[in-house]
Amino acid sequence: MSEILVIGHRNPDTDAICSAIGYAEFKRRTGMPNAVAARCGDTNERIDFVLQTFGHPAPKFVTDVSPKVRDVMHAKVISATPQTSVVEALAIMDNKNIRVLPVLDQDRRCRGLLSVFKASKFFFPAPNRLFDSRRILASLRSLSRVLEAKLICAFEPDREQDLVLMVAAMKSVSFHARLANYQPEKLVVVVGDREDIQQLAIEKRVRVVVVTGGFGVSSAILELAQKNEVALILTPHDSATTAMLCRSAISVEHLLREDFLTFSADESLAGARSIAAESQFQAFPVVDEQQRVVGMLSKSDFLKKVDRQLILVDHNELTQAVHGADQVEILEILDHHRLGGFATGHPILFRNEPVGSTSTIVADCFLRHGVELPRDIAGLLLAGLVSDTLNLTSPTTTHRDVEILAELERRSGVNATEFTDKLFRSGSVLVSKPAAQAITADCKEYTEGGHHFSVSQIEELGFDTFWKRRDEVQAALASYRDLHQYLFAALFVTDVVQQKSLLLVAAPKKFLSVIHYPLVAPGVYEMEGVVSRKKQLLPYLSSLMVRFSSTLETGGEEGN
Repeated sequence: MSEILVIGHRNPDTDAICSAIGYAEFKRRTGMPNAVAARCGDTNERIDFVLQTFGHPAPKFVTDVSPKVRDVMHAKVISATPQTSVVEALAIMDNKNIRVLPVLDQDRRCRGLLSVFKASKFFFPAPNRLFDSRRILASLRSLSRVLEAKLICAFEPDREQDLVLMVAAMKSVSFHARLANYQPEKLVVVVGDREDIQQLAIEKRVRVVVVTGGFGVSSAILELAQKNEVALILTPHDSATTAMLCRSAISVEHLLREDFLTFSADESLAGARSIAAESQFQAFPVVDEQQRVVGMLSKSDFLKKVDRQLILVDHNELTQAVHGADQVEILEILDHHRLGGFATGHPILFRNEPVGSTSTIVADCFLRHGVELPRDIAGLLLAGLVSDTLNLTSPTTTHRDVEILAELERRSGVNATEFTDKLFRSGSVLVSKPAAQAITADCKEYTEGGHHFSVSQIEELGFDTFWKRRDEVQAALASYRDLHQYLFAALFVTDVVQQKSLLLVAAPKKFLSVIHYPLVAPGVYEMEGVVSRKKQLLPYLSSLMVRFSSTLETGGEEGN
């Protein structure tokens, strides 16, 4: 049974982490045992503080859920070695019902591929190459193994040679005349229990005499073979079967297709599919970084459905979701943000409520359905709620948040006010991270009116640290905007004590011109009483987008 990932947005905040853990627990307790909490971004000091406080590990780290080659490949690789005989290889292919067999060396690197088509051309040569049907390229040991025979007399049994098959189904005089047309040391003579033929072949010093039908040889023949250094092989098969099997003693390394196409296990399935579709190959080795084969793909494997499913929490816009979310099945969405133009191929459970946190919604699921709420999960949901509502002081706070928080305090045994103070004192990204990481620790991407932009938020106890690092933070914000080619990149620095924020915007001059809040430093605006990105800042930025678009319609360049 594959995992169902319950996962928050990129660059997760405390609410995203806590609601993912909480909702995964709720789903497991209500009939979805394979629900697993996940995250697609790093934790921060405050999230770590919350997890440590309530004794819970961080959710599973997943950066990409798009289908990969490893999702459909055959991890149990059926293979042959270069020394495997063709008949043995074909037996493997027939038994396992496969058409292409990888040939691997001792380090599991692919030497080439053996196909049924290539083998059939070998066994059934074109009319102008009929002599090839008598050619045997093998060692005596390989030949005896294929014939299920006893090698009772051998000289250099492991030396591979290019030999010629001769079936001695004739009178001795005819056989003697025929021997004159060949180099004896290259002959494999197949004979039954006719001792006169056996003796004549050995006297002419052929390479090997194969005695068929399960017959033995006399001591005189054995002594003569040892004297003349002629190998003797005794096989239980009749002469017709022996003649057919002799040719198949050739090792597969001589029939390999050495030009082949490989993929890596973590390669995008969609990308691999398009490459495979345009290729002439039917099977593809899957290799690791050392080029060792870890799996096999056939073209039919690309038709397999990848059984990966998601439940999104604390977001509903694919631009904020884990990479690849648009390529897998989304079962549910639990959120408290604006709707982001989301479409699915089938109906799903979509619970979106105008409350202060997704943790509020998750806690309500436990309470409404009468599901036992463990003490540690209650504590985590409390942390998510107070973090997103600034302990019920944010304008996003609703009466339901107040009710839920009181119940979570009771069930976790945690005082929300005391915990909130510890939470916001537990770490500052402006202190602990480089500016480039600090501005993306809680960053969301949006699309509106055909324009892309990002809004990050940092919550601090006062603005002192920010003012000390303002120059490098602004430079990092401008670089981030240029990197992603956004219309603008905004950073919302909130003082959770004074209940006000500073807004930094890296944007074209025309966009900056429509901002009406007080400018307290170049590119820095003071927003008294504004603390919510979701309920206060985003609607304001949307109104700026409208005003900005109208200025473009009246003429002029965007500027930088």
